[in-house]
Amino acid sequence: MALPRPAAGACTLRHGCGGSLGAGGVAGVVSFDVIHSMKLNFTDRARDMVVSFMDMDEDGLQALRVAVDGSPFAPRYELTLVEAETRAATDVEVDAGSFTVLVDEGSVKRLDGATVDYLETIQESGFQIVPDPDAVAAAMDEIGPTGELWERVSHVLDTEINPAVASHGGAINLVDVQGTEIFIEMTGGCQGCAMSRMTLRQGVERMVSQAVPEVTAIHDVTDHDSGDNPYFA
Repeated sequence: MALPRPAAGACTLRHGCGGSLGAGGVAGVVSFDVIHSMKLNFTDRARDMVVSFMDMDEDGLQALRVAVDGSPFAPRYELTLVEAETRAATDVEVDAGSFTVLVDEGSVKRLDGATVDYLETIQESGFQIVPDPDAVAAAMDEIGPTGELWERVSHVLDTEINPAVASHGGAINLVDVQGTEIFIEMTGGCQGCAMSRMTLRQGVERMVSQAVPEVTAIHDVTDHDSGDNPYFA
């Protein structure tokens, strides 16, 4: 069952690995401590809405899985209603009172201190996760080389380029910066693609050069020979 979500800044809530939702602004933030000293906050409205969606589910799903992936510059949050028995050995479990929250090991640090909210406006409604600034800073420290050029190029890839190539099942990642030269790698539908050189020349090079004119060269280090002959081939 697909549910509406805000057009911007939203996460996705799936109903038993099916439907989706969006984010909320209400008073009354409740914090729940879990192992590893992680803290996850729910506004009253967000908590009530999770319970409401669970009550509507015919399968009686009573656990909420919260996860985050993607770059710290453009995180992708996902909330999924699941059975409590689906907990993995490495999951962190949060007792949110009316329901159980499961957080996968890879999302724990990035979700530490985050607030889950639910927003309703005239035009849209849905869940939203607001990360803790300290957790965001820590995640950025772990993504690899740092510096203004790295961060600016990563921002262009995450917010302008990857959303476009994602429709073809691909992604373009920044793997290294040497002086004013950058090194990228294409994955998924971009790896081995017959149009990858055109994508690099007309798309990546143009957009990166416009946004970050300091970049003097872009090198593609993708092993295209091992790609799966994707979308344009």
